[in-house]
Amino acid sequence: MSLETDIQKMVESIGLSLYDTAILNENGHTIFRVSVTAPGGVNLDQCVEATHLISPLLDVTPPVGGEYRLEVSSPGIERKLKTLEHFKRSIGEKVVLSTMEKEKYEGELAGVEGDEILLQTGEGEKKIPFRSISKAKTYFEW
Repeated sequence: MSLETDIQKMVESIGLSLYDTAILNENGHTIFRVSVTAPGGVNLDQCVEATHLISPLLDVTPPVGGEYRLEVSSPGIERKLKTLEHFKRSIGEKVVLSTMEKEKYEGELAGVEGDEILLQTGEGEKKIPFRSISKAKTYFEW
């Protein structure tokens, strides 16, 4: 089993879903970030509970060599979309995405059909192959 699979099982045991894991360097510090979601949102107590579950696992199977800090949080209202599952979870939300061909699209995520992303733009519905997307994220209009 992989570390991510083990983390996924742990967070699911307390009613959360694993959204993503990432290793980041911020201000000279290494951070192992675990992003979790839940229907209705994630609260601080749930993040603390997930941290207490995950931390002993990382003592046995560290995600990186050397010192790092574990951070468990929600991915937020504006979040990166990296997998087809991320796109499926974000149907109905506003997204902006770029393709490998340097095209940029913005609109409401209308659906996912197979490996195509359906995006409702000002010019109508666009079908964009998932494999051609270089960067995507949700955004919130204030």
